[in-house]
Amino acid sequence: MTPPTKNPASPGLRMLIDFGPLAVFFLVNSLYPGESQLDKVFAATAAFMIAMAGAMALSHWKSGHISPMLWVSGALVLVFGSLTLYFHNEVFIKVKPTIVYGMFAAVLAFGLATRRPLLKTLLEQAYPGLSERGWKLLTINWTIFFVVMAGLNELVWRTQSWDFWVGFKLWGVVPMTLIFAIANVPMLMKHGLQARPEEAPLPPEG
Repeated sequence: MTPPTKNPASPGLRMLIDFGPLAVFFLVNSLYPGESQLDKVFAATAAFMIAMAGAMALSHWKSGHISPMLWVSGALVLVFGSLTLYFHNEVFIKVKPTIVYGMFAAVLAFGLATRRPLLKTLLEQAYPGLSERGWKLLTINWTIFFVVMAGLNELVWRTQSWDFWVGFKLWGVVPMTLIFAIANVPMLMKHGLQARPEEAPLPPEG
């Protein structure tokens, strides 16, 4: 049987798949006519879960496959979205990004300690030609990033208002993740990366 054809996604499609569900979350959170902020978040969470499923279907339709990172993102959105709706608790909503970032940091750190290239397994097709040294450095960088983001999320939600925390997730976390990913490119190019990783998926936002 011939394997399914994998067509490279355009930058615009890649952005839609990566950030479309997140944009749906913030739009519903802003526009939903709920009586309380929690009502808005629960509606936005449900919409986020549906949009993530749509993004996965769109990726399969347009490019012929779903990347490992998108599978991971979809699983996390489904699990933690379901827990959010189940617990109906504001504190859990705020702590959820810390849990997600902590999980990613722990998994990557475990891979480093056991010399298992877990990040390479997820992103190898997106970083063609990257040497083992490059994968190790990239894994270390993302591990540190996730630890910092977990601590930053804890600091913000414990010291600032709900509205500030929500704004931080949109106007702080997303740009910082993009900037960090781009900042790694020169290092990757020095360690064998054959082309700029235009199709490299970003890790799921907590």
